[in-house]
Amino acid sequence: MSVFNMPSLGADMEEGKLVEWLVKPGDRVARGDIVAVVETQKGAIEIEIFEEAEIGELLAKPGQTLPVGAPLARLGAAKGSAVPKVAEPARAPAKPAKARAPAKAPKPAKAAPVSAGDTLLASPAARARAAELGLSLDAVTGTGPEGAVLLADVEGHAQAAPTPAQQATTEERPKGKPGLDMLEMRRAIAAAMSRSKREIPHYYLSHQIDLQPAQDWLTAHNADRPPDQRLLMGALLIRATVRALAKVPELNGRFEAEPYAASDAVHCGLAVALRGGGLIAPAILDAQDLDLDAIMAAMRDIVARTRTGRLRNSEITQGTITVSSLGEAGVDALFGVIYPPQVALVGFGAPRLLPLVHNDTVAPRLAVTATLAADHRVSDGRRGALFLAEIDRLLQEPENP
Repeated sequence: MSVFNMPSLGADMEEGKLVEWLVKPGDRVARGDIVAVVETQKGAIEIEIFEEAEIGELLAKPGQTLPVGAPLARLGAAKGSAVPKVAEPARAPAKPAKARAPAKAPKPAKAAPVSAGDTLLASPAARARAAELGLSLDAVTGTGPEGAVLLADVEGHAQAAPTPAQQATTEERPKGKPGLDMLEMRRAIAAAMSRSKREIPHYYLSHQIDLQPAQDWLTAHNADRPPDQRLLMGALLIRATVRALAKVPELNGRFEAEPYAASDAVHCGLAVALRGGGLIAPAILDAQDLDLDAIMAAMRDIVARTRTGRLRNSEITQGTITVSSLGEAGVDALFGVIYPPQVALVGFGAPRLLPLVHNDTVAPRLAVTATLAADHRVSDGRRGALFLAEIDRLLQEPENP
């Protein structure tokens, strides 16, 4: 019999609050099944299990705050096949066939209520759905234990009396309501970045890239596509970053022990800014296996789930490199801080029309400044420069798969 412990969900995490069990003793689970919800400074995270087993005794109770490594449950050897999966409690965006399909979450018959103050009780599934619909949970009548609001209550209220989206987003709710505590998130970010600057010997490089070929190709490629299937420049930037790692593989990995070993799989972190402030960088897992449409679908999916508090622990803990893009409304360049234990961060400023020399003439062309923050323990400026040059080369050939 083994023990399932409170996982570490980031370099800055010391403890987590068990919000809800999604399994009960006797349930059989398989690798990738979501078994619990844990609340951290980054919000509520769905916890996956990484072995096939049978749930034995649940050692921790919902509402308990426990340190990383504390036992949560005892696991026994699996008997027979795993329990059939059921649909996740919240809706997920549709993906193309080639996109990596997220694991389905088993859901118990009754969701454990979560206290959000002295009067409001709601399950994580209910609060996630309410956030998607823009509903105030205060307006929903709960039918669960002690009047807790359940997922069915939210769905029923939405069908009976649709409510306009609230002005405040989930992450902007005041303290005491379900959602993110922005003060705690800021503290977590500060702790992780302080550790990074203290322990990682950073070096920085920047390079200007002519984006006009990529922009022209995108315009032609999207011309006959409906809006929800069009590609964005961000997908091209991520694909180029992921593919460039094949040439400089030492930039892809996690420096957790000596000697450092690069990762074969590229779990590409995507920095997502929250509307109320703060930043989370969940990873697109196995990005090296995804085509451009699948990367675009994964980006839409992970941004939506980040902003509704439905991330999984593998997406938070397994990133091997991070991409941060300011988009069209940003400044010309950003110089990031590496998220430990990763060894590199790629930044893209806002694309701008600039006077560039092309075919021996000066013409207005779309350009972007790409930057690299890298760990001097595993690479040097020459290798970093080769990496940025390879990103540039790939963006000049956007039509190549």
